Amino acid sequence: MFGNYLIGLREGLEASLVVCILVAYLVKTGHREALRPIWIGISVAVLVALGFGAGLEFGSQEMTFKAQEALGGSLSVVAVCLVTWMVFWMRRTARFLKSELHGKLDAALRLGTGALVATAFLAVGREGLETSLFVWTSVHAAGSDSGNTDPLIGALLGLGTAVFLGWLFYRGALKINLAKFFTWTGAMLVVVAAGVLAYGVHDLQEADFIPGINSLAFDISSTIAPDSWYGTVLKGVLNFQPDPTVLQVTVWALYLIPTLAIFFAPVGFAKSLGAKKPADVQGEGQKAVHEQGESADGRARGGDRADGDGERLRDGARRAGSSPVGDQG
Repeated sequence: MFGNYLIGLREGLEASLVVCILVAYLVKTGHREALRPIWIGISVAVLVALGFGAGLEFGSQEMTFKAQEALGGSLSVVAVCLVTWMVFWMRRTARFLKSELHGKLDAALRLGTGALVATAFLAVGREGLETSLFVWTSVHAAGSDSGNTDPLIGALLGLGTAVFLGWLFYRGALKINLAKFFTWTGAMLVVVAAGVLAYGVHDLQEADFIPGINSLAFDISSTIAPDSWYGTVLKGVLNFQPDPTVLQVTVWALYLIPTLAIFFAPVGFAKSLGAKKPADVQGEGQKAVHEQGESADGRARGGDRADGDGERLRDGARRAGSSPVGDQG
């Protein structure tokens, strides 16, 4: 339940922040008349997302068991790819999101009502479709098809919390460090996604799309019973399975470890090494040469050397791209 609550909270909050930015900008700039088409676009996006989720749920129920497993496994892989991309995209562009949306709104205001509806629909629709897909695959992996409604309740509670937080942001009643929030929830979402991916592989194995369903990595069902409280917690948070296949464990590790390592790597880490580009080194050399040349000029004016020597020294250094070498006289 916690894993699905996290999915609903994180994904829902991204959409809530988009709505908050759109509405607040129009109110502050005195374009309240544009709120109606914005809300129309948002409503259409929400309906499309709900329809997509309902289509997945009810459409899959008409399929055979193997077809259901194939669909669930395939969509789990797709959902994990989309969520991973979105996590890294938000990490990289969150600081520019507000200005980007403001620019799109300015352009839409010049074009009219239809453009405003389309802007709101596209801004929220992407989040909505991704959330529907990831929630559906996560709920499916957590076993709601076996009559357990806790995963679905957890996802809905997360979405409800996200809407409430979005309203508090708009009212200015809540201020949190969004950079840290998205960093840590993004990392936890990667952990959840690893479990969804592993379960998707298991679905594809059950559908005979991938071999190895009988090659178990380990079986600790007698130690961690799936119906125990701790087994339920592990299942809800990590999509833990007490008897995974070798391929499941392999895919889980190959996704989780590199993804978290890249996610926590500092942005622009090459610059932090202090390495300078060749052009920068050359520029610094030229600056040093210029300063030394000016010093040489000063000494020449004092009778120590001719005026042309300093200029020739600087010209030679510019061609060499390094500090001058030789007798300074």
